Amino acid sequence: MKISYMWSVRVAAFIFVFMISSVMMVGQARPVFKSREIHPDGSVTFRYFDQTASKVALSLEGVAKPQPMSKDDAGVWSVTTAPLSPEIYGYHFEVDGQARLDPTNTRYVSNMLFASNSFIVPGTTPQLWDDSSVPHGIVHHHYYSSKVVSGLSEGQSNYFVYTPPGYDSHAKKPYPVLYLLHGWSDSADAWTAVGRVNLILDNMIAQGKTKPMVVVMTLGYGDMSFVTDGFGAWSDRTAVDRNVKGFARALLTEVMPQVESTYRVSKDRNDRAIAGLSMGGLESLTVGLAHPDKFAWVGAFSSAVHDLEFEKQFTKVGEDDKSTPRRLLWIACGTDEQLIDPNRKLVEWLKAKNVSVTAVETPGMHTWLVWRDNFVHFAPLLFQ
Repeated sequence: MKISYMWSVRVAAFIFVFMISSVMMVGQARPVFKSREIHPDGSVTFRYFDQTASKVALSLEGVAKPQPMSKDDAGVWSVTTAPLSPEIYGYHFEVDGQARLDPTNTRYVSNMLFASNSFIVPGTTPQLWDDSSVPHGIVHHHYYSSKVVSGLSEGQSNYFVYTPPGYDSHAKKPYPVLYLLHGWSDSADAWTAVGRVNLILDNMIAQGKTKPMVVVMTLGYGDMSFVTDGFGAWSDRTAVDRNVKGFARALLTEVMPQVESTYRVSKDRNDRAIAGLSMGGLESLTVGLAHPDKFAWVGAFSSAVHDLEFEKQFTKVGEDDKSTPRRLLWIACGTDEQLIDPNRKLVEWLKAKNVSVTAVETPGMHTWLVWRDNFVHFAPLLFQ
């Protein structure tokens, strides 16, 4: 069986980091210690062993700058954070300027380019992303041959489908469906592996906070070189457009027909939603606003709209709204990141076009801490 390209990249990144870490520690007698110690107030002490390093810092999701660590006589570096809110956090160590994984932690953050670990600061009560004792839905993984997406290994792409607890393939009424898109450098499993959207929905459905729905999470690239060429691809407007257009074609002509033939999902625009984060936010806006006949619900989290000429990108906005009124256009962004101003400008432009838009701003950076929270507030609004 051949390994998919995106999985190969991710595994290679992890192996490379571990190999480097192992080489650096050859001949060093490792003392016994906990690499992560969560204290009652939510603060966390991190520890990393390297006798030869001259500088080690902790890079923690949600914190703007790496936090310097101090070394003891045994060569163990440590730092204690400020109290953290209950959440799932990604982190890695910066050792003499080089990113290192925590060799004692087997929890990884799924990503095609960047290797990091994760840990959970638990709450005093169960959190929505916890694996609680409630009925669980099922996450299905599908592979298919794409004739649209360029740069795939042997043309093989993939998508995930969440079916809610009690899903009935012969239900009299078809299920509403949400197409949920990941960000740049993520792969198709990001919303389940990192976002824990399946557990969030399990808990919210059990609590009666959201309607049972099918969620489709597909590989979000129209051109794989857009991610493999590195972050510099974002400075090439032609590359951005090619990627988004290719993704839109793959979604509309390949993924959606397969999903609709396999699952008991509605084909009514009023039962279809599309949403995404960062690159996926750009894609959800591009596809959703261009196809109001297909999507009545559109959500965008921290959308990468920073280089868009809105008049050229969203040519149909305002024209089709009267004949196909949108049920919800929900645009959210963290206030502590660079995309906040472009998203504010987009909201202002939409309002000037007399487009009804719900704008949400929350504290936070360009991280999953913000996007999980966005989803928790967005999902209950759908299909009501």
